[in-house]
Order: sequence, then C-alpha cells, then structure tokens
Amino acid sequence: MADAIRFEEQGVPAAAIITDAFRTTADAMAQTQGMPGYPYAVIPHPVSSLSPEEVRQRAEQVLPEVLRLLGIEEGVEEAEDERAADS
Repeated sequence: MADAIRFEEQGVPAAAIITDAFRTTADAMAQTQGMPGYPYAVIPHPVSSLSPEEVRQRAEQVLPEVLRLLGIEEGVEEAEDERAADS
C-alpha cells in the first residue's frame, strides 16, 4: 500500500492489491500515508498456499479492477471478455 501511494505521489499510476484479510490494515496504512480512502483491489485470502494455476486465476479475476485503478478503461472490457471466454 505504501509503495503504491509513493508511486502515485510521484505521478506514476499504481494499483495496490491486497487480500481481504488485510482491509483494515490497508485502510490504516492509507490513513497513515496521508491518503485516506486510497482505492485498492481486493482478492480472497490466503495466497501463499495457492498453486500456480490458482494464483493465475486470482490474477485474472482482479485484472479488471486493477485496470480501472490505473485508469485504463478500454482494457477493462477486453480483460472481462477474455475472462468470460476462459470460463
């Protein structure tokens, strides 16, 4: 979270991705870093016990939100279409 905020302060678009178990921590970090309400993408917890394929699935699921956070709206529709085709 802090790294994403630092990038944003430097004018570099960033997207923080957290697991749902860390929402409170992410909100507190954003507050501490002077950016309360900083938006982030959320995936289910845990991640460390996932197989490579499960990690890929999580990444594909969160991709549209990451693109939105980065301001790449045209990529959101494409990512959602690809994910629907893979299902």
